[in-house]
Amino acid sequence: MLTDLELKTKSAEYRKTILRIIKQARAGHTGGDLSSIDILNVLYNHVLKVSPQTFTDPNHDRYVQSKGHCVEALYTVLADRGFFPESDLDTLCTFRSRYIGHPTRSVNGIEQNTGALGHGLAVAVGMALAGKLDGRNYRVFTLTGDGELDEGSNWEASMAASHFHLDNLTVIVDRNGLQITGPTETVSPLEPLADKFRAFGYALREVDGNDTQALASLFDQLPFEPGKPNLVLAHTIKGKGVSFIENSQKWHHRVPSEEEYDTAMHELDLAYELDEGR
Repeated sequence: MLTDLELKTKSAEYRKTILRIIKQARAGHTGGDLSSIDILNVLYNHVLKVSPQTFTDPNHDRYVQSKGHCVEALYTVLADRGFFPESDLDTLCTFRSRYIGHPTRSVNGIEQNTGALGHGLAVAVGMALAGKLDGRNYRVFTLTGDGELDEGSNWEASMAASHFHLDNLTVIVDRNGLQITGPTETVSPLEPLADKFRAFGYALREVDGNDTQALASLFDQLPFEPGKPNLVLAHTIKGKGVSFIENSQKWHHRVPSEEEYDTAMHELDLAYELDEGR
């Protein structure tokens, strides 16, 4: 199990890889990739009982990326964990590549095709219910965007999760406050979001979604309440880690220029050196 310093180092390296492959592919959802990467880092390096060797084992933990447009972050972590060669990342969005702009099961390590927003949570509920019915001990995790919560299917799935007492399900919301058309509270207000989720029957905890230590500590407490699905409201910063990308709507889907890329790499290198105490 990685130390907190090792997790922070991973996040810095993941952010650099994400920017590199997006720049090379000339496509990608930069802001959401950077806001969610700490969550994916902690899940795959601290929480999930899954590996390339156990991926076909019926008892392995499941992860569904409901906010499928942020697939570059998922590809980056899966490559690092050995699900496929890291060199495959260089084929992102190229002709006949399996590594397209949304998750697909043709890529090793990916449970479910996603990208149509609002579908991932329903799929995760089905997986968790199947685990209960089959007497399996695996857990199911899914990551949604906050803008994605505009889709009513999330709330239908939530009613089912509560009804069937799916305490083997953990829903994580990447609460960065921005969606493609603007701030979530301007487009379609979500607040009081925590109260809404509690009303739907979740055991809810809030956390700094860009703090690897806080995330690891919180996930170690699962399930939060026996008989209730778990909800992690992860407060994040869209574009986290790069000053000119943070909290910027225009970086929802944007490719860095050569100058922007160099500046971002420099900032991430400095952050890494600070974490290392250099």
